[in-house]
Amino acid sequence: MTLPALELETAPNPSHSVIWLHGLGADGNDFAPIVPQLVDRAWPALRFVFPHAPVRPVTINNGMSMRAWYDIAAFDLNARQDEAGMRASVAEVETLIAREHQRGVPSERIVLAGFSQGGAIALAAGLHHAQKLAGIIALSTYLPTYATHASERSAANATIPIFWGHGSIDPVVILQRGVDSRDVLQSLGYTVQWHTYLMAHAVCPEEIGDLRHWLGQQLA
Repeated sequence: MTLPALELETAPNPSHSVIWLHGLGADGNDFAPIVPQLVDRAWPALRFVFPHAPVRPVTINNGMSMRAWYDIAAFDLNARQDEAGMRASVAEVETLIAREHQRGVPSERIVLAGFSQGGAIALAAGLHHAQKLAGIIALSTYLPTYATHASERSAANATIPIFWGHGSIDPVVILQRGVDSRDVLQSLGYTVQWHTYLMAHAVCPEEIGDLRHWLGQQLA
């Protein structure tokens, strides 16, 4: 079963796809409004896929059930990560990628994107995917610990372009956590285009502009 998703196509018969994962407690509708601001008319036809995460209890929110890609025990940097939940969501992303293949979009024309918790899954799935992808967009997020292990990383995506945007006053995923993740990726040989913005746990127009420029390069 493929996760339910909102889909937007910028023109008929899309040749490229962007699979975009929302943050904790949101859903696939959260980032749909930025598509008109982001897309350049000169680009090839794109399909944006905004899946809705499964509903599950989240420890940090007193066990309340909400849409989440995995459980979060604490915002402490050293807290145990829900590796099983992360792996299950990466498998969901693999299913979404496979559906794009069935619709005629090969891996090398697929970008994985995500905000916060969704960004962590986009990173883990992108580094792991067995075939070359077009890129990863990581917004206000961090790299799951398990995803850095050599056995988890695919040689096909050793040179995958990564766009990372982070707020300098983010109280949820603090800037240092993003910086540390970037440094780990760079130490492993990945190319990260890093941007910080004067904002909290959010997205801003300047970031969308930088992302448009980067995405245009990947689609060229």
